[in-house]
Amino acid sequence: MDLAEIWRVMRRRWYVLLPGLLLTAALTTAVHLLIPVEYQSQSTVTLLNSSKATEAFDGNPFLSTQASLTGMADGLARNLNSDGAKADLKALGVTGKHEVKIADNAQGPFMWLTVTGTDPAAVLKSDELLASYADKRLGEFQTQQSVAPVAMIRMATIVPPQKPQAQTKTRLQYIVMVGALGFVLSLVAVFFVEARRRTPRGKDRPAPAGTQPVPATAGPDAATAGATDETMALRTVGSGGAGAGSP
Repeated sequence: MDLAEIWRVMRRRWYVLLPGLLLTAALTTAVHLLIPVEYQSQSTVTLLNSSKATEAFDGNPFLSTQASLTGMADGLARNLNSDGAKADLKALGVTGKHEVKIADNAQGPFMWLTVTGTDPAAVLKSDELLASYADKRLGEFQTQQSVAPVAMIRMATIVPPQKPQAQTKTRLQYIVMVGALGFVLSLVAVFFVEARRRTPRGKDRPAPAGTQPVPATAGPDAATAGATDETMALRTVGSGGAGAGSP
């Protein structure tokens, strides 16, 4: 079946295709309205060496980096993603979903603090609260280990919480999936109806002019026998005519 035939079938069975397309349009519109747009805000922080460890660098923490800072960043990120931290953040007023992890391709103890939600203003506020809570948890870790204040690791903000950006990828994927599935099912219904309505090949086909239909009960032998009888009759007539003309 080529494209021209497919088009002819679709045009012939438009009364099946049209309701399917209308239903598909209604479903895609419902998905568009029911799935809200999500917004995301992200900030970047880094861990810095203690003031005591930077004395040899004239107090510049960016000149003093240690592998232990990256390990501390990983441990802090795991703690901020825990259920206990989620409960604390919710009590502080953080809404939506938050995630803390070491920044991709980071060459140091850099961390991404990300908050996702449906209200842009609430997302931005929640990202700010998350950054403050992360700094607080860093201090609590070291206080529990009785670390002296001058030897404590510090946190600095590299990129403050950014303006929330709309995340439409997920909703667009659902809309495309529903639209494609509805269109395919509509075509399946069209060709199903077409197959049911078509007359089977050879059924009700008229016989060619000048031929006598063979009875349904007669097989090939019956047709052969009829032809033989007709031939014998012609031979008999011919023989009789020849006898009548003899003296």
